[in-house]
Amino acid sequence: MFFIKSAYCRIFQTALRLALPFLPYREPQIITSCLGIGKVFKEEGVRSVLVVTDKGIVNNGLTDTLESILRENGVKYTVYDKTQPNPTVKNVEEALKLYRKNNCDSLIAIGGGSSMDCAKAVGARAVYPKKTVGQMKGILRVLRRLPTLIAIPTTAGTGSEATLAAVITDSEKHYKYALMSFPLIPNYAVLDAELTYSLPPQLTAATGMDALTHAVEAYIGRSATRETSALAIDTVRLVFENVEAAYTDGRNHEARKNMLIAAYKAGLAFSKSYVGYIHAVAHSLGGRYGTPHGLANAVLMPYVLKAYGKSVYKKLHRLGIAAGVAGETDSHEDGAVKFIKAIRELNENMGIPEKIPGIRREDIPYMAEHAEKEANPLYPVPKLMTKKQLEIFYYQAADWSQHYDR
Repeated sequence: MFFIKSAYCRIFQTALRLALPFLPYREPQIITSCLGIGKVFKEEGVRSVLVVTDKGIVNNGLTDTLESILRENGVKYTVYDKTQPNPTVKNVEEALKLYRKNNCDSLIAIGGGSSMDCAKAVGARAVYPKKTVGQMKGILRVLRRLPTLIAIPTTAGTGSEATLAAVITDSEKHYKYALMSFPLIPNYAVLDAELTYSLPPQLTAATGMDALTHAVEAYIGRSATRETSALAIDTVRLVFENVEAAYTDGRNHEARKNMLIAAYKAGLAFSKSYVGYIHAVAHSLGGRYGTPHGLANAVLMPYVLKAYGKSVYKKLHRLGIAAGVAGETDSHEDGAVKFIKAIRELNENMGIPEKIPGIRREDIPYMAEHAEKEANPLYPVPKLMTKKQLEIFYYQAADWSQHYDR
């Protein structure tokens, strides 16, 4: 039975890869400072904006400059600041209500990936008023053009400012799912390093490792192209060169700027080459327990990469060279081992634990089932795994799983 399913997965993934050059991918227009947004309002004829964010962003004053620019340009705006770390269907519907009530014609997402994902889903609901968020999950369910969407990341990790995906949580079913359609790619991305200065060290670490995970999974997957491989290698180099500096000194402008570039490049890479089992398992943990996505990815990455075994040795060796932790003369296996070890050390240096608290044994089959359904057949992973094999990662990552081989 697994042979039949494996064959189906590989045929599905091959078809997607062959279709890749013909799909309408696009990149958002880059703006390097919030001060450059004013001209966008004029070019796009923006009259009324819904700003999607969270209370932490508002309380830290990160929307102040944006609100000043909106007022200076005579643009009406409404702020929705209730976005959760794992945005929910409820968040989307609350924000949509404000969008409609204030006759908004555009969206600005400012914050982490959660705010951007929420804004994307609001845009999708705005153009598909008769469809629920759940009815638009999956691939190419959103085909209509969304309202103008400006993404302003205040973290450097999710890459959502560059992607066609929006990950939303159904809080009633404790289930995360993704909407993946080309109109969800933001029209503009504001990469302003100063907006990331106040990001706490813990979040700097977790979001930075999120960017690294995107690059690694895009690179080792079977749908990697010359373009996405180059983007992934650049991301790995930038993360290893800058994330600890940004973690140690939040006002290190060069490190902050480079991490924003890394996150953006990783977003472009995985939009075309997809992710893998690290993300599938992390999504299930986020849906079930609200586990922060970057943290889950960081903890899971070494376990999953090791489980792929020799199927990824050559590619991980190349990433190890890009990261500066492996040499050209190393064997592929040695280079891969060094790279995985370097990821663990990077986590440790930034206070990221090896385990995730709160995982309940009785929840593991349920989460593994959702992870398997998310990943297969869509994610072109280097080595296909069953639900039972995916269950092992939850045991390895849980606090009480010390008996598993690390």
